[in-house]
Amino acid sequence: MTDDHAPDPQQLAKAETLVEALPYLQRFAGATFVVKYGGHAMGDAQAAHDFAQDIVLLKAVGINPVVVHGGGPQIGAMLEKLGVESEFVDGLRVTDAETAKVAEMVLSGAINKELVSWIGQAGGRAVGISGKDGGFLRARKIERTVRDPESNIERAVDLGFVGEPVAVDRSIIDTISEAGMIPVVAPVGVDGEGQTYNINADTMAGAVAGAMGAKRLFLLTDVAGVLDKQGALLTDLTPDAIGVLKSDGTISGGMIPKLDTCIDAVEAGVEAAVILDGRVPHGLLLEFFTRAGVGTMVRKV
Repeated sequence: MTDDHAPDPQQLAKAETLVEALPYLQRFAGATFVVKYGGHAMGDAQAAHDFAQDIVLLKAVGINPVVVHGGGPQIGAMLEKLGVESEFVDGLRVTDAETAKVAEMVLSGAINKELVSWIGQAGGRAVGISGKDGGFLRARKIERTVRDPESNIERAVDLGFVGEPVAVDRSIIDTISEAGMIPVVAPVGVDGEGQTYNINADTMAGAVAGAMGAKRLFLLTDVAGVLDKQGALLTDLTPDAIGVLKSDGTISGGMIPKLDTCIDAVEAGVEAAVILDGRVPHGLLLEFFTRAGVGTMVRKV
């Protein structure tokens, strides 16, 4: 004989998930999370919708999310439409005056306001800004060198209007968050002379996280996280372990600057930085609210 009043197993599973999340909610109430949203997932409507829901849920449970977004593919598409060729050095786009104007238009305009709109549709209230607003982020021109493979001689490379963070004034973020809204930050900064610079979104997010004393920095990207040589996900890393993985070739290419950002963030006081796959539906919530997690976490100890 069956009990017609027995709870639905699916409903019980939902309740158990909420109970599993409880200690995380209690521990991080009032904390700041900085989330870098980027990669090709930004062009997927369903992924953007899921991401917006995750951010709104974090705000609803008492966490203060700060979104820093990228836009490389979108900038590239716009430059292609305009017939402007792109050149890259160590993953950074060489940015002349024309490219800088296009980048700012795409980042601070189209992408920033689209994300603000997605968060609004998910029931949140967001404010879009860039590093130029309210003196939020001071930048300086970035300097890079490349080594000639034949002569082994290093030479300086002018990346144009590509910058790196020098100082972050957190007051504008605090004001937005305390008003119950979610800051959405475009990776654009300005120097002391008023010159505008395009900034790598990972670097921008790391600098903001350090200045905010964030408990978590999340870098959402197009890969599962850091993989070992057998292709298995490495879920916990320290700066020392990352150094070993660099030296033996396990970590290479575009993952190196992401991990360097994570190291800089935890050295600046961020409790932990996480690289995770932004294509996984609600991956941000799975990483934060479940014991298993879905990405690679970097912390000092």
